[in-house]
Amino acid sequence: MWYSPMVVTASFPAARPQRSYLRTPTPVHFPESAEMPEGGINFELRTGLYLLVRDFVAEQGAVGSDQFVYWDSSDPNQCLAPDLIVRMGAAAGPFPTWKTWERGAPHLAVEIVSDSDKSEAAWQEKFDRYRRSGIDEIVRFDAEDAGRPLRLWDRVDGDLVERELVGEHARLCDTLGVHWCVQPDVVLGRVLRLSQDSLGQKLIATAAERERAALDREQAALARIAELEAELRRR
Repeated sequence: MWYSPMVVTASFPAARPQRSYLRTPTPVHFPESAEMPEGGINFELRTGLYLLVRDFVAEQGAVGSDQFVYWDSSDPNQCLAPDLIVRMGAAAGPFPTWKTWERGAPHLAVEIVSDSDKSEAAWQEKFDRYRRSGIDEIVRFDAEDAGRPLRLWDRVDGDLVERELVGEHARLCDTLGVHWCVQPDVVLGRVLRLSQDSLGQKLIATAAERERAALDREQAALARIAELEAELRRR
């Protein structure tokens, strides 16, 4: 039997030929947003973490915040809106929603606890959705929980299993290759940061911190030049 081999091009799949169907298709609508109230502190925590991770990942992957993640192409109700998602190796840049059947499941998701999901029952309902989402690594951060602000889960043999946060590499983020670190903040109380070391002594700098450091170096250089010029005048 002779056949023509399929050639996959940038335009694949090609446009379908004219066909007749037994019924009219019913489009499935996947909303891009919903009315979900968010407290000011939660917004600051989420935005700060998103900007930090987005800058850190740069062009190495896709980073999103508070967008719907869909994993069932037939049911728009099967979704989550994590405070942060990351998929390494995906095209960087903004996107309206994340559909796993088109892009694959995110490698990482972060939940910043708000008043609406603070109860254990609310978290368990959300966690059940994470089980079905296919996301590999889950982070739950509760800035108001002094005893256990950070909880981590890994997908092991298809199951999401919570880590025991003991040991040097217990807080290592497999997706990002750096450590999670809870740091005090004068305005927000506690914030979630990234660190090159497990003790949080080599924090990944935020854009504002890099800008301040550059300004400090510039001012130090100008002060040194002024000092040398004054010394030359005295001579």
